Amino acid sequence: MSTPRQPDRREVPIGRRVAQLRVRRGMTQQVFADRIGKSKSWVDKVERGVRTLDRLPMIETVAAALGVTPGVLVGRQRQRTPTTDATTAVEHVRRALATYHSAYRDPTPSMIDLDHQIRYAHTAYQHAHHLQVLKMLPDLLTSTRQANHPTGGPSTAGLLIRVYRLTAHVLVKLGEPHLAWLAADRAMTTAEGDPHRTALAAVPLAQALRALQRGRLAMTAATTAAQPLDLAPHRALSPDDLALVGTLLTEAALAAATCGDATAADGLLDRAAHLATTHAERQNHDHSFGPATVDLARALAAAHLGDNHLAIAIHLRVTGGDAWHRLPAEHRAAHLLDAARSYLDIGDPHNAARALVTADHLAPTEVRLRPVTRTTVTAILRTGTTPADLTTLATALGLTHR
Repeated sequence: MSTPRQPDRREVPIGRRVAQLRVRRGMTQQVFADRIGKSKSWVDKVERGVRTLDRLPMIETVAAALGVTPGVLVGRQRQRTPTTDATTAVEHVRRALATYHSAYRDPTPSMIDLDHQIRYAHTAYQHAHHLQVLKMLPDLLTSTRQANHPTGGPSTAGLLIRVYRLTAHVLVKLGEPHLAWLAADRAMTTAEGDPHRTALAAVPLAQALRALQRGRLAMTAATTAAQPLDLAPHRALSPDDLALVGTLLTEAALAAATCGDATAADGLLDRAAHLATTHAERQNHDHSFGPATVDLARALAAAHLGDNHLAIAIHLRVTGGDAWHRLPAEHRAAHLLDAARSYLDIGDPHNAARALVTADHLAPTEVRLRPVTRTTVTAILRTGTTPADLTTLATALGLTHR
């Protein structure tokens, strides 16, 4: 008979570990409680050790919300996974954002070099190489801020906005909306009222506000930024501005849907669809905005509004078309994660699992670093639907089916 495992006196109690991880992710007790479907009082009692956290389903739910494996939460393993690398990288980005007046480097990178680095980072983002992008961001933030001195001119401000924007995009995906909001707010400040630069900065701002459950503010931010570019019917929009206005209208529509405003969401998406058709006719090589992206936004808006059958119908139509394969891998994988949740909500865990596995084959970093994946995989495992490929993904995430 084996000797029972003696508790390590140095081992941190699970409640304290929950508190530490929650604070590290920038969540208040109330926000965390909302994410796991419990009261703030329940969270407070767990963190103080008054209530015991010992049921596996609840441990898995709490771990998913905190972006760690259940084993890490209960102390059975150290955080030696890709998530640890991402957590460390996020902390480096946080430090770079916090040290706003960083020491100047010698020599200052040239505008051409900075533009090349930012383009490379953006391409890596589109291919869902998020960990690689995270590791590039601290140096990019430092270099572009250094270049953006008072005599640098509008071009240097544009470079800095692009870096802030990319920073916010990645942080929203990794469940860091407060830090994403900070980066987006810095971008808005850097824009200094210029209509085009403000519109560029408003896209990640709206995304961060949506992630913070501030849908009305997100809708206002997006529509306000779009107006200066959209209110000149006598002037034909350039392809870039046309795509930018369409993207802002799409973000505003998603924000409206999170608030339950179906009328506003439909109207904004109809306007975006018109611009998308025009954009597709003018500039066929740019697939970051077009009819397919608006249709995918319609699917997500429908899911937010509770019509998951419509969301799945749109999903099937878009993914069956040629335009789907021209979208960036990041966009397609992100949509498949949304589709998996819609399949779950209509009681179809089999197709939810298929969507997740397809997304993982397409862009594994996008899938495995996002906290929403853990929540979705855990929910599928509880239904008893465990295709071999999903079991492989669950194992990679540190989840078990019990």
